Amino acid sequence: MEKTETAPFGFKDKIGYMFGDFGNDFTFIFASTFLMVFYTKTLGIEASMVGTLFLVARGVDAFTDIGMGRIVDSAPEHPKGRFRIWILRMCGPVAITSFLMYQSSMADASMGIKIAYMFVTYLLWGSVFYTSINIPYGSMASVISEKSKDRQSLSVYRSLGSTFAAVAINVLAPLFIYRLDENGNQVVVGKMFTIVSGIFSFLAVICYLLCYFLVTERVAVGKKTVQKKTSVVKTLTHVFANRALLAVILISILTLCATIMSQSISTFLFADYFKNTKALSINNFLGLPAAILLAAVSGKLVERFGRKEVTSIGCILAAALFFIIYFLKLENVWAYIILNFIACIGGMYLFNMTIWAIITDVIDDQEVQTMQRDDGTIYGVYSFARKLGQALAGGLGGFALSAIGYDSLAAAQTDSVRVGIYGLSTLFPAAIYTLVAVVFLFLYPLSKRRVEENTRELQNRR
Repeated sequence: MEKTETAPFGFKDKIGYMFGDFGNDFTFIFASTFLMVFYTKTLGIEASMVGTLFLVARGVDAFTDIGMGRIVDSAPEHPKGRFRIWILRMCGPVAITSFLMYQSSMADASMGIKIAYMFVTYLLWGSVFYTSINIPYGSMASVISEKSKDRQSLSVYRSLGSTFAAVAINVLAPLFIYRLDENGNQVVVGKMFTIVSGIFSFLAVICYLLCYFLVTERVAVGKKTVQKKTSVVKTLTHVFANRALLAVILISILTLCATIMSQSISTFLFADYFKNTKALSINNFLGLPAAILLAAVSGKLVERFGRKEVTSIGCILAAALFFIIYFLKLENVWAYIILNFIACIGGMYLFNMTIWAIITDVIDDQEVQTMQRDDGTIYGVYSFARKLGQALAGGLGGFALSAIGYDSLAAAQTDSVRVGIYGLSTLFPAAIYTLVAVVFLFLYPLSKRRVEENTRELQNRR
């Protein structure tokens, strides 16, 4: 590992770590929001088949995510950093396979060929290459600094990176991939998916390289610690016995179901219910001021009240607002955007500001209990939980659209389908955030006091 004793943790590390998630989400958020649209409206594949793809991929991820975590934990020291080196190695393959997923020229192929191509390219991108860069990237937070305050800063900047990527994707992409037909309906321009995905893939590589060059790994894993990690079964037994981790896994699955399904369905909501994709761009842009606002205040709120306490209250407020939006049955797109924005501040945006520091709290708690630190394995398990939430959201989205009678080939949807889309966009996240708040309050054990006790214990040991 490179020796950087004279380079203390600072703004350079925060910016570098932010660019890492910026790079991740140029492919991840684009896929989460628009991949189903591409598969159904450009390639003409049934939504239920797309949902099946997501579920199958998550089964593969159960092995690749945890396996990559074990590889990272067991890897020897490297001159360029035990975690950073994977960012350099895998940024190209991630970008290339993401670009390959959006080839509009496949629209003329037979349905069997299109489905096979969909499975192969998606599994290569998500289950293999994205995993091989995301697990080391996420695990790297624990070796950039040992201080809890620094890790909270990394969590905030990582969330900002994700937000900037989301704004760039969700604001700009609809302007190019949709056009109005002669009847005023929003239709997809397939070839623009290929062009836009190529641009995003190129930008992802640039962001990954900035992360690699700006971030410094400071906390080295001793050889004795690495040698102890020889039993996969023993390590996983300890990991899955951690109540805090199990609660975070459940929270992550639920939260991603709410977040990603809302992102996926929002495209259909604005195109088919409100019939205004320009408003979709404005709605998505509001994530930027929300993230900036929370970046300024979330650290102070967490320092005073604790991560568990602040995040759970935010989820309660989000759930209440989504229930209100559902019962109001809004027809005015701007009223919907305003209320949805406030709800997302308490739910998705606040959660994103704290979750990455919550994971480091879980890693610390695991070390306190077992005398062994398994950064990569724990993050691998958490990453799998995130992808499971993504799959459930994507799968449920596809199956739910089919259940309400959505016709991917129709230029306009029936009134009953439009009402169903509105319900999926509002009532579903309301129920999910209610469950998340319950898990935080009654199952997740790492209160502000417990986190402080763990920090003192580890400081005494070291």
